Amino acid sequence: MSIELKRLFDLPYYQLEKYPLERSFSSKVNGKWVSISTQQLVDQANEVSKGLLAMGIKPGDKIGLISNNRYEWHIMDIGILQIGAINVPVYPTISADDYDYIFNHAELKTVVVSSTEILDKVNSIKLNVPSLIDVFTFEKIEGEKHWSEIKLKGVDIEISQVNDLMKEVKTDDMASIIYTSGTTGRPKGVMLSHSNIMSNVVASGMRFPAKYGQKAISFLPICHIYERSLTYLYMKEGTSVFFAESMETIGENIKEVKPEVFSAVPRLLEKVFDKIIAKGQEQTGVKKMLFFWAVELGEKWEPNGENGFFYEWKLGIANKIIFSKWREALGGKVIAIASGSASLQPRLARVFNAAQIPIFEGYGLTETSPVISVNELDNEGLMIGTVGRVIDKVQVKFGGDGEILAKGPNVMMGYYKDPEKTAEVLTEDGWFHTGDIGKMVGKTNDFLKITDRKKEMFKTSGGKYVAPQIIENMLKESRFIEQAMVIGENRKHPAVLVVPAFEFIYEWAKRHDETASTPEQVVASQKIKDRVWKDVSKITENLGSWEIPKKMELCSDVWAIENDELTPTLKLKRKVILEKHQEEINRIYG
Repeated sequence: MSIELKRLFDLPYYQLEKYPLERSFSSKVNGKWVSISTQQLVDQANEVSKGLLAMGIKPGDKIGLISNNRYEWHIMDIGILQIGAINVPVYPTISADDYDYIFNHAELKTVVVSSTEILDKVNSIKLNVPSLIDVFTFEKIEGEKHWSEIKLKGVDIEISQVNDLMKEVKTDDMASIIYTSGTTGRPKGVMLSHSNIMSNVVASGMRFPAKYGQKAISFLPICHIYERSLTYLYMKEGTSVFFAESMETIGENIKEVKPEVFSAVPRLLEKVFDKIIAKGQEQTGVKKMLFFWAVELGEKWEPNGENGFFYEWKLGIANKIIFSKWREALGGKVIAIASGSASLQPRLARVFNAAQIPIFEGYGLTETSPVISVNELDNEGLMIGTVGRVIDKVQVKFGGDGEILAKGPNVMMGYYKDPEKTAEVLTEDGWFHTGDIGKMVGKTNDFLKITDRKKEMFKTSGGKYVAPQIIENMLKESRFIEQAMVIGENRKHPAVLVVPAFEFIYEWAKRHDETASTPEQVVASQKIKDRVWKDVSKITENLGSWEIPKKMELCSDVWAIENDELTPTLKLKRKVILEKHQEEINRIYG
């Protein structure tokens, strides 16, 4: 009997029927890749289900998972979902205060964490959570309950009890509450049903070329619906998933695994590109000339051979002598990288695609499970500077102010315990207000282009609107700029706070006889500031006069998640950054 894909826990059974894998999921343990087969995934998920039932967990109860990417997470996920319980994934990097809020708001019954660091945060607040009964760990930590104890608890439970509960789970039942990272205020609990996520998995699979027999590497946070839905897609297509050890080992793990597909965020792709450029700078003579000739050629790339025969001939040479080394650094087999969560620099999209490392930029939100639109290589479906065509069964329209509204089976059930906020973004007839501004472009007028974040737009004291995200993305194309934030709300003109690309600038300073080997020296150097400002001025010269930053200050600290300046998905927390850099802002505006 063929398995129908209606609930998320149908996926491993579907894989078992269609593409039974010896290596369905793999994690690095003590320096070696350890894998579980599709059959082991199903068997252990059933053990988890029985164990949870023995612990008194009932349909509708909430279980928290706080962990790095690992196959145990997926075993727990399937085990939770198939008895009608609800998976509440939580970001490992958020504060203990946020744990306190989420645990109480969701009324978590049980939590499974990965490491001592997370466990310490949980232990610091668990007495404040009346609903919390048990805490387990994926890693073996002395004196703590290991997650394997959950499986052992269910030895006397019949599998028929699990099967009966599986039959009761409907496709429209809630599967997960995902608390948004939130650039402002308390996180909101996004309620997603099995059909919300599954519809997105199926529709996205029509664009993203993950297939049976391929390998994927996973390193973005599994607690975010972006990476999670992709791992479900890999499960559906019979693609083996390898979990990177950490963000620091991604490069090494990619070389080991040699994946065909994976996902990334623009910030990581920018770092990869910066490292490549830094290596090019180290070359001399003809090698250096050829390297930057190839990069310059790549920056002019257009899809579908639009640049003509002579360009494609030159690109063929660049691919053979320069870009082939880039592909080798990514394992040599990559056929697709999904990019999401933030805007991708068009220059990066052009260069990587020119180098035969296809990057498909997409768009969506946690509230849309997540994908609304995405580029693809087939069907002339790639347009640089856009987030592609809207996926199957999803509709998009625009509000009077250009806000993108989306409707479809992927749109959330609502915000948990918050009907007022739900009503603010979700109309009675199902249109979700994304908070993003956009328009349709292209020859066929069906490619979605994001122009800014509605909540991030600001008005100068002269009454002119400024869309900071577009300008920031442009500025990051400078090799001297690591991060940028455009400011100027209720001020007479926009300005920009810049985090310099320190590693690149250290090398530049050596070549230009400038003493700058620390962040403090970089920020204090007028010569460096003048050089960065030269790029800012050049990059923004064609903007409207009211949009052009009139002043700039350099910041000595890189904005990071751990300092609460970035969300876990690497978006700027503007309010926090403004507060931390009041001194620089005072210098700008006097």
